[in-house]
Amino acid sequence: MCNLYASQEPETYAQETRAVRLNGHCTSIRLETAFWDVLEDIAAAEGTTVARFASTLYGEVLERRGEVGNFASLLRVACTVWLRQQDHARRREAPREAAIA
Repeated sequence: MCNLYASQEPETYAQETRAVRLNGHCTSIRLETAFWDVLEDIAAAEGTTVARFASTLYGEVLERRGEVGNFASLLRVACTVWLRQQDHARRREAPREAAIA
């Protein structure tokens, strides 16, 4: 059962640190490579860069909540939410594609 998960390449869960500017301050964020890859996909879908996406997200959370707790965890969860939305969209499209075929 765990073969799918256990057979991942170590590079996908290796941690990578990137410098970004959040709310005018330069900081670094450390995430697993797989999450950086998903953030690249999210940013591309939004027509922006990862740095700009992260900065915008940070600003919006700060505006809504007054503080941003663990931003790296927020980014990981954002990736999960985005992937789930992509999966749901594909599932909604599948019946239409089958009906056309």
